[in-house]
Amino acid sequence: MNSNDEKYTGYGLTRDMLATPGIVRHFNTTRMQETAAEVAKLGKLFLTGEGSSRIFPAKNLMRTALEQGRPINLHTEAGRQAQEYQLADWAVFALSNSGRTAEVIGLFKKLAEAGNNHRYSLTAFADSRLESLANRGYVLECGEEGAVAATKSVIEQALFYLALLENIYGESNLAGQLDTLADAMQEALALEIDSQMIADIANAGTIYWAGRNDGVAEELTLKTNEITRKRSDYLEGTYAVHGIEEVMNQDDVVLWIDPYADSEEKFQEVLGKGVGLKIIAIADRDTIFPTIKIPSAGNLSTFVQMCAGWNILVEVGILLGIDLDKPERARKVGNEFVG
Repeated sequence: MNSNDEKYTGYGLTRDMLATPGIVRHFNTTRMQETAAEVAKLGKLFLTGEGSSRIFPAKNLMRTALEQGRPINLHTEAGRQAQEYQLADWAVFALSNSGRTAEVIGLFKKLAEAGNNHRYSLTAFADSRLESLANRGYVLECGEEGAVAATKSVIEQALFYLALLENIYGESNLAGQLDTLADAMQEALALEIDSQMIADIANAGTIYWAGRNDGVAEELTLKTNEITRKRSDYLEGTYAVHGIEEVMNQDDVVLWIDPYADSEEKFQEVLGKGVGLKIIAIADRDTIFPTIKIPSAGNLSTFVQMCAGWNILVEVGILLGIDLDKPERARKVGNEFVG
């Protein structure tokens, strides 16, 4: 993605993506301290939202907390299903760009009626309906997005959660990592990707994303629908070699984020040889597959992987002649609260 080429910068979507490293570089890691202290006392944090406002922010946080051995009880679910849960003694954090998402508003109304006084929100706009139902509300600092597909807001939401986790434990490591992370994200966004790879992806019947259950591959699956208008599916972990090969075709493509090294041969055997489809890896190391090599960012590599995925999808969308800013059916606010 070339930041000096009108072919890219003419779209609000790509301008949002290209702005993301700057947002990361200047992110405030301490403004959630008061909420962190309250959550620490409860020891339970429920993360909710719909679509992009939940997939990567919540699942990335849960993976991070488990990798670090944090004792806090974390759970995530979409807003409508969460209304069926007993959350009286949980801190509940809802993310919604618009602050008008019906499912999380319904959840917060129910929690308020039940006397839960640990309701927190993060929205793109102040004084939203969701914020009015929260005990404390925060507003994203990235500004309004220029396209239907959420990008820069997703990154700031995920950083907000990581900073919240650090503040719960009185730590402050994230602030010192932001510049290095921003540089790595910028590099991933600007990577020049082999034109044949892009053509193979653009011509695929279905674009599959494989990877860990940390929100990256799943979020990029959603972005594939919004940006390229092609069929896509998320294959968690090694699910790609546990039966779905029965319905895969030779013209499909699997994009595998940060492959498990000891699973590469099995993927090649089952999908590459068995199905005859193309497997493309996105990793900070060499693999046995054609690999889009990205910089490493240690425990924050998921953010770099997301940027690399955006880069791929933009190239595919442009090759297919798609208006990246205006899907034909998708809306910025999914299910808007009315009433």
